[in-house]
Amino acid sequence: MADMLVKLFHLQPDPAAEAALLQNGVRLCRALPPDRDRVIGFVRENFPDFAAEAACAFSHLPVHCWLAVENRAVVGFACYDVTAPDFFGPTAVLASHRRRGIGRALLLRSLLSMKELGYAYAIIGWPAQDALHFYEQAVGAVLIPEDTAVLYRDMI
Repeated sequence: MADMLVKLFHLQPDPAAEAALLQNGVRLCRALPPDRDRVIGFVRENFPDFAAEAACAFSHLPVHCWLAVENRAVVGFACYDVTAPDFFGPTAVLASHRRRGIGRALLLRSLLSMKELGYAYAIIGWPAQDALHFYEQAVGAVLIPEDTAVLYRDMI
């Protein structure tokens, strides 16, 4: 699978989308170090392939992980700068909470955090085939030719 590239310099926050989530009981927050065990437990239980990368998010301060929380329970997460500098992901939202704008809000918050770090572009590493259209629509991501995507090629 090819990676995707996002131009960060034109990205803007979407306070209306976040306000709509909040009205529906979902708030976004940056993970804090005391959240580590709960967040990694959530990821390990629901998205086990992403647990190691999610754990790496807690090696940064501030933590490089945004959370979607409903009734004090994590329902989605998005990490950045964990697999490699300038890489977005992993990210996931519980199936029961999809199609509500949570994934887009987490994506945007993470990419804006990367922009604040000084990045002009972000790489979405190895997105699922069924997520390509989402990334194109949400943030104008474009495919990077597959022959240049080498980071994940050597995973064991």
